[in-house]
Amino acid sequence: MQLDFNGKKALVRVDFNVPLNAEHQVTDDNRIRAALPTIRHILDTGGAAILMSHLGRPQKKRKEDGSIDREKFSLRYVVEPLSDLLGVPVQFAGSTVGEEARAKAEALEPGQVLLLENTRFQAEEEKGDPDFARQLAALGDRYVNDAFGSAHRAHASTTVVAQYFEPDQRDFGFLMKSELEHAQKLMEDTSKPFVAIIGGAKVSDKIQLLDSLLQQVDHLLIGGGMAYTFLRAQGGEVGKSLVEEDKLDLARQLLEQARQKGVSVHLPADSIIADAFSNEAGHRQADSMSIPEGWMGLDIGEQARKAFRTVILDARRILWNGPMGVFEMPNFAEGTKAVAQAVADATTQGAFSLVGGGDSVAAVNQLGLAGAISYVSTGGGAMLELLEGKTLPGVAALED
Repeated sequence: MQLDFNGKKALVRVDFNVPLNAEHQVTDDNRIRAALPTIRHILDTGGAAILMSHLGRPQKKRKEDGSIDREKFSLRYVVEPLSDLLGVPVQFAGSTVGEEARAKAEALEPGQVLLLENTRFQAEEEKGDPDFARQLAALGDRYVNDAFGSAHRAHASTTVVAQYFEPDQRDFGFLMKSELEHAQKLMEDTSKPFVAIIGGAKVSDKIQLLDSLLQQVDHLLIGGGMAYTFLRAQGGEVGKSLVEEDKLDLARQLLEQARQKGVSVHLPADSIIADAFSNEAGHRQADSMSIPEGWMGLDIGEQARKAFRTVILDARRILWNGPMGVFEMPNFAEGTKAVAQAVADATTQGAFSLVGGGDSVAAVNQLGLAGAISYVSTGGGAMLELLEGKTLPGVAALED
């Protein structure tokens, strides 16, 4: 960052959209940790930091009486863990804009940190309301966007607010720059083979990504629930596995496109199947093309894990997005764990690897493998859109 923060108040959009348990404790602080370098830089160079973020979807998940659940979605639960990690007491404003936020921002001294309440408590946030953005901008002298995970949203705090700061008063934070640089490295490097590992539940969620990747990769490994739509499209019997019947033609088109482009598509030869969608369900291994009626594929099998590992270990560039099975259920997490280990091993051998997407990131973190991956992205949706070739509103706002 080239901005001068000495004696200035920096309005910083961070991504503190972190998971909370029933006791409102943060269960995964990786996104908080990712913002620390930018916050520390502002403080170390004589500035004060006013932090804003969203948490969850309070507008869409209102209480029965129609009111916002301020207890469930408050950012005040982030104050203590943030203070501990930062080593600085963090102040909190119970509003995003208005008298309290304005007074606390005005009183902020160099070296101090203020966290504003959930931006999405204001309906104007997601609407990209200019007046709301102007009120936010009035709190600070500089604007820094370090929320890559929200960069694909054209919201007031991620995009519109930038227009109220001169070009020399706004910039990307360290995390944003790092995310953009690593995505660029992955897509612009010419090292081959380029292997993409795509999982998750539905083909419909990844259509544009798959279409984009087929123009670039050498191998496409498909796991998770979406694999069964492709297997069904090839005539497989997949029992009651998740299949998007209206996407079977699309799956065939993508497979034909891959054939024409010379891309090798790898589907799981075998699956761990279950007789119910439950960790306690009866389960066994089966050929992915011959899953019995009443059974469903919930993870890739041992043959698939070995085959996927062989392809991954030969890679020079690796993109991984999405789990290979129902990762949150221990009995169906082994495929995702095996892929995580293979990606880490390939990276150790010299491949460049980028992992993005909730369960993929959770897997490498839980296994203690994050340090063995070239880059672990904090933004699933934003990274996907970037790799699809889209312009992210949060990035464009600062580049204009």
